[in-house]
Amino acid sequence: MYGRLKPRKSYLRNTGKMTEIYTITLNPAVDRELTVDTIEYDCVLRASEWQVDYGGKGFNVSRMIKSLGANSVAIGFAGGKSGEILQEGLEALGIGTDFVWVSGETRTNVSIVNGEHSHYIKVNEPGPTITPSEQEILVEKVKALSKAGDWWVLAGSLPPGVPSNFYKRIIEVIDNANGQVILDTSGEPLMHGCKAGPYLVKPNEIELKNLTGMPTDNVSQVLDAAHSLLSQGVSTSLISMGKRGALLLTEADAWKINSPKVEERNPIGAGDSLVGGLVWGLSQGLEIEDAARWGVACGAAAASLSGTAVGSLELVKSLYEQTDVEAVKQ
Repeated sequence: MYGRLKPRKSYLRNTGKMTEIYTITLNPAVDRELTVDTIEYDCVLRASEWQVDYGGKGFNVSRMIKSLGANSVAIGFAGGKSGEILQEGLEALGIGTDFVWVSGETRTNVSIVNGEHSHYIKVNEPGPTITPSEQEILVEKVKALSKAGDWWVLAGSLPPGVPSNFYKRIIEVIDNANGQVILDTSGEPLMHGCKAGPYLVKPNEIELKNLTGMPTDNVSQVLDAAHSLLSQGVSTSLISMGKRGALLLTEADAWKINSPKVEERNPIGAGDSLVGGLVWGLSQGLEIEDAARWGVACGAAAASLSGTAVGSLELVKSLYEQTDVEAVKQ
């Protein structure tokens, strides 16, 4: 089923073409992680450690891109004091922002992790309700920014008030300008988004199963389910499979990217780092299977760290050398 490819040694291939990377996070959050000795119920727990990250899937992608030494612009809805925290925090990291400010308060998500980092509880707030007029401002912003060759990552859930076909609308706007979209969402927004024909979709195994109604218990089943996306307008998909790495499928080829072994501390956000490494590699002109290899290395780095932290370039490079790519016979 597999044929192993020789690992690539070159990190970059500069095409000389300047492209922009934009990430869109429609339902961002301030992510607060509390570490306790043991997770117990019906009692007061005292945190031994805590940290705050600037959350939301697209923002996580932007943080990963920045860690790799590139730039992106983070776009999304933001509101209230929490929104100001996100803007100030991202810009302090050197990430440009271009928010649509809304009347509601940006949500706060809380994670509780035990001391060994073997168990966690995460509670996400729903987020503010976005009005139709606020939605239109964001669509017009995307229309004004879109140009040929740029990369756009649309990631995460939709906030209250936003219809399930909203990502589809944005993809169509970007496509009309000959931009390229990577879509990372789930459920109905993913279903509608696929019909707009983005450059690539990145569901995980569960999201793929829910979308197609097909089993995804092993790599062969994941491949079959990914093939079914071709009839839904998707030409390229990257299916994240946690510790097993990822499966990359195009209309002509398929590859399995095997993840390096790491001591897992917190897998939350690892898929976002995977997307960050992927779009970074594509923007640098790497072949798609090599860009996906970078993505898997970035995901493994994030899973080895506390909170929703992203890996350093040094860590990612070391893990990149421990990944390999296998061609999959279809």
